[in-house]
Amino acid sequence: IGALDHEIELRFQEAFTEVAEAYQRYFTVLFPGGRGRIRLADPDDAHSGLMIEAQPLGKKVSQLTLLSGGERSLAALAFLFSIFEARPSPFYVLDEVEAALDDANLRRFLRIVDEFRQRAQLLIVTHQQQTMEAADVLYGVTMEPGGSSQVVRKDMTSVGIDLVV
Repeated sequence: IGALDHEIELRFQEAFTEVAEAYQRYFTVLFPGGRGRIRLADPDDAHSGLMIEAQPLGKKVSQLTLLSGGERSLAALAFLFSIFEARPSPFYVLDEVEAALDDANLRRFLRIVDEFRQRAQLLIVTHQQQTMEAADVLYGVTMEPGGSSQVVRKDMTSVGIDLVV
């Protein structure tokens, strides 16, 4: 039991270190000039819980609840993508994670999505037009009057887009 406890603690510390380092990186992408970090509530006790610190540029925040809805979403996304990086998977499902983001923050989120799409498949449920525009494939559900629901698929890699300037 002692050897198993030791192995668990080593693996936790390794994962925690990887997630904490990745969080700092992703936080600076999502909050240019800001500072974010993850730490243990008690550095000597791995069971003490995690403390997530998020300080956007120009703000002094003592609690995450003091951030705006979009800022809380970005801090959560930084944490989520940090876990994804530390413990990779071949695919990820994200449901309306960018709903609270304005256009500038949405573009930062999409930068990270673009980085992840090189190594994994992402399925993102969204109503955001910019997110849909960044997709390789779109799926939708439609229903004609008096009919039943149908799933519609559109491969966006073969669609030519003409931009009007």
